[in-house]
Amino acid sequence: MTSGCTLPFDVPRATLERAAGVKLVLFDVDGVLTDGSLFLDNAGEEYKAFNSRDGHGIKMLQRNGVEVGVITGRTSRIVAHRTAELGVRHVCQGCADKLAAFESLLFRLGLESAHVAFAGDDVVDLPVMLRAGFAIAVQDAHALVKKHAHWVTPSAGGRGAARELCELIMAAQGSYAAEMQRYL
Repeated sequence: MTSGCTLPFDVPRATLERAAGVKLVLFDVDGVLTDGSLFLDNAGEEYKAFNSRDGHGIKMLQRNGVEVGVITGRTSRIVAHRTAELGVRHVCQGCADKLAAFESLLFRLGLESAHVAFAGDDVVDLPVMLRAGFAIAVQDAHALVKKHAHWVTPSAGGRGAARELCELIMAAQGSYAAEMQRYL
């Protein structure tokens, strides 16, 4: 890799090998793309805070040929707006059964689970994580989720974890250095 274009965190070789074959990355929303906080006003309107660097990581990953999607248990106009803004085409909201949504998406896209990464933070994400070829837990995930992850991000959910995952996958697939060179 070009000087200055190596990952800013260490990743085991086995993790890079697992990430090399990823064709689709799926994220949970609350606790992964956000810090898990839910802000509600007096009228019940919901607000979420997304990390802009996570968003840019998602755009870079897509630019380098990896599909991105979300599977979330909640339904929110904010999520629909943010995913549309990022060009995320695979959005499954209101999924009481995340595994069923995962299986349906794989069927529609003709993918095997070995080629799919899923990032989660809580026990409701475990059924998908246990099926995905590359299971990721954010740093502040529930202990059981971290125990069953192939990789735990250095950062917390909503605080750069998604960006780290995107960069790791680009590095594993050989596109990270060239992507970073665009900005130098």
